[in-house]
Amino acid sequence: MTAPVDEAGERASEGVAAPPGPMSPADLFFTFNRLALQGFGGVLAVAQRELVERKGWLSREEFVEMLALSQVLPGPNIVNLALMLGDRFFGVKGALSAVGGMLAVPLVIVLVLTAAYAEFSRLAIVSGALRGMGAVAAGLIIATAIKLMTTLGSNRLGPALAAAFAVLTFATIVWLRWPLIWVVAGLGTTAVAIAYARTP
Repeated sequence: MTAPVDEAGERASEGVAAPPGPMSPADLFFTFNRLALQGFGGVLAVAQRELVERKGWLSREEFVEMLALSQVLPGPNIVNLALMLGDRFFGVKGALSAVGGMLAVPLVIVLVLTAAYAEFSRLAIVSGALRGMGAVAAGLIIATAIKLMTTLGSNRLGPALAAAFAVLTFATIVWLRWPLIWVVAGLGTTAVAIAYARTP
């Protein structure tokens, strides 16, 4: 992990107003804890609203960049994002605080719900509720993707090429059923190479 960066100090010395950030590791812990507890069906949509729109700790472009990196690293993408964001502001202490907030209380809830599901999974009302939550989760992911599409204008690939890679990724995973590791290795490496070639 990198050392914590005093972005506020650097910007102040340049005469630029510092963007808002977490006030302490405890602020990171409770923010990610609240974020995780809202994330039924997936935390990504809640994370974008909380970190970008409500807290302003990241711009949409920064959120997309962090999310892209967190998705190609091993482990859950939102946990990777929490780790990187915590490290960015408070180093190791911030990384542990963010991940702890993300996992502590939800872990207890998941264990309780798992035990309950094993007991009541045969009930029609339970299976119906789970199907409903799946539809809501899909809607949240689609809504978040639409919000983040505005960042494509500043992407080095450009909107058209970025959209083409998105369609190719969807096609290879959904229709061709290629293993994710080969999709990331093939299309991901190609996209990175093109973006690098277009970097001034």
